[in-house]
Amino acid sequence: MFEENPKARSDLKPGTLYAIWGIAGWIYYGQVAADKSVAFYFRRDRKIASSADVLASPIMSRMTIVYASVGQALRSGAWKKLGRYPLRDELGSVRSVVQWPVGTLDVTVWIGQVPSRTTRVEDPSIQNLEIIADWDAVYHVPARLAVDYAPDEAIQTVATAWAIGGPIWRERRVKEEFARRSDKLWHELPADWVPTAL
Repeated sequence: MFEENPKARSDLKPGTLYAIWGIAGWIYYGQVAADKSVAFYFRRDRKIASSADVLASPIMSRMTIVYASVGQALRSGAWKKLGRYPLRDELGSVRSVVQWPVGTLDVTVWIGQVPSRTTRVEDPSIQNLEIIADWDAVYHVPARLAVDYAPDEAIQTVATAWAIGGPIWRERRVKEEFARRSDKLWHELPADWVPTAL
């Protein structure tokens, strides 16, 4: 873990860069985007890398983080603020996300705070879009980053790795795995479910 900072406060100003203490001692990095979501870079290190190297890395995932949990993460040493840096173009725009209500295969694609269109969950054009959710900086983000970065490796270190969702394609696989593992009626897949290709 990083050094605890009892006076730290959440900072979701665009461009703010954080180091995140991950599972197995890996350090990941996230930068606050213009819409206050956090983009996580596809890199991990054992020691904090230079900001220039981090910001030159590709983006791995982008999600909404519970605002209050960022302060908790900073105070506990789970996150460390590295500074504020210019945003790359894709982080300056509003992202599309998907709302998937329980009990249906119909989903709504949102662009920012505006519903854009309705489609079905298996629509190929939405598979990499994130499900609308708030992730806790301390309790959810480390496991999510491990799965995003190295899914096969995460299965060995995170007992619930198979159940960590995020983008539509992975949420669909989670539902299929719940249906396979459980005999509970609420985990059964609908008759018109379109299986994911593994």
